[in-house]
Amino acid sequence: MTWTTSSQYPYQRRVIDTELDTLLPYLPAISLEGPKGVGKTATATERAGSIRRLDNPAELELLEAQPSRLIDGPTPILIDEWQRFPSSWDLVRRAVDQDSSPGRFILTGSATPSERPTHSGAGRIVPLRMRPLTLFERGISPTTVSLSEIIDGSRPALGGITETTLETYANEIVIGGFPGMRFPNPRAQRAALDGYIDRIVDTDLPELGVRVRNPATMRRWFRAFAAATATSTSFDKIRNAATSGEDDKPAKTTSMGYREALDRLWILDDVPAWAPSNNHLQRLVAAPKHHLVDPALAARLLGLDTGALLDGTGPLAIPRDGTFLGSLFESLAAQSLRVFAQACEATVSHLRTMGGVHEVDFVIVRGDGKVVAVEVKLSAAIAQHDVRHLHWLKQQLGDELLDAVVLTTGSDAYRRTDGIGVIPLALLGP
Repeated sequence: MTWTTSSQYPYQRRVIDTELDTLLPYLPAISLEGPKGVGKTATATERAGSIRRLDNPAELELLEAQPSRLIDGPTPILIDEWQRFPSSWDLVRRAVDQDSSPGRFILTGSATPSERPTHSGAGRIVPLRMRPLTLFERGISPTTVSLSEIIDGSRPALGGITETTLETYANEIVIGGFPGMRFPNPRAQRAALDGYIDRIVDTDLPELGVRVRNPATMRRWFRAFAAATATSTSFDKIRNAATSGEDDKPAKTTSMGYREALDRLWILDDVPAWAPSNNHLQRLVAAPKHHLVDPALAARLLGLDTGALLDGTGPLAIPRDGTFLGSLFESLAAQSLRVFAQACEATVSHLRTMGGVHEVDFVIVRGDGKVVAVEVKLSAAIAQHDVRHLHWLKQQLGDELLDAVVLTTGSDAYRRTDGIGVIPLALLGP
């Protein structure tokens, strides 16, 4: 499939559509959550019987005057950008309490409002996270490997060839996965991402009630966080990187406030540290790995285009192993893995022991606690050195490790003689 910005093309299904098709016939209310621009409204509109657009001032004014209009109409009722009228959450919850028929409401939200609902909605409104387009959804290459088959423990045979090159991956990182901002013209693409970032700082944060006393400092912190992509750098080090050479650094509480605000906008998408339910593993690091919701934001915040990434250019303030392109490629892999894993009711974490002696980029955890281990390598060829941590984890977990794979920039999917799968990222699908 090919994503464009034109509205003349029909809606292209996303991975989350299958989740919605599965859940909506049974659940009375679903909340689609994610940052602006990921396509929540388009996806929800496909199945909406009526729509309440709360980002329309006229419609919002009418609903504030007569709130009962919000929950009256053909179902499913789509309540778009519900956080602009926080009372809508409680209205839906009470409506579900009175009538729990399935498929009544779909809420979409691009932020967690400062005026929180009086009730969490647990058991009534089921949240569903939506992220930017995966490589599979962008249609850059036919996929031949299913993550769901890997997660179910069947250890499928792996095959397929892709012509996707390192330059293509770098270009996809720079373009990003926001459906409405995938412009073929590089200048238009940069302008769209710049506008998106400007809106976060200048509009979205104030709308959340976050007072940004010094927007320039906020932007520097945002850039420093982008520079920390795919690392577990402490927030103090990020703060120091944002204010290098300055004596008057923002207070730690201010920096944490920035982080909380971006989290509420769904812009940050940290991968948590794995906390195994057994005692096979000891002395694991608990710090998350930092990621923005789309690596294109990180590249743009740091002013890096495809050529700069391929040349090895990257920030120096945050130490890392390997190139910054490698970190962004890992972030691109995280985007796909989290979307596909969510569809399988699995979660994604990372593993790192104290001192970094052993490290696995991603640990996909099923509901029964069994796991799939995933390493990400910015290379086409995989050597024994690249899979040493996967072998170590197999020794620790035994049969609890369902499978182990390496995501690469190569051309062929296959299994090594030791059973470890080698999969070009472009060939991985749900």
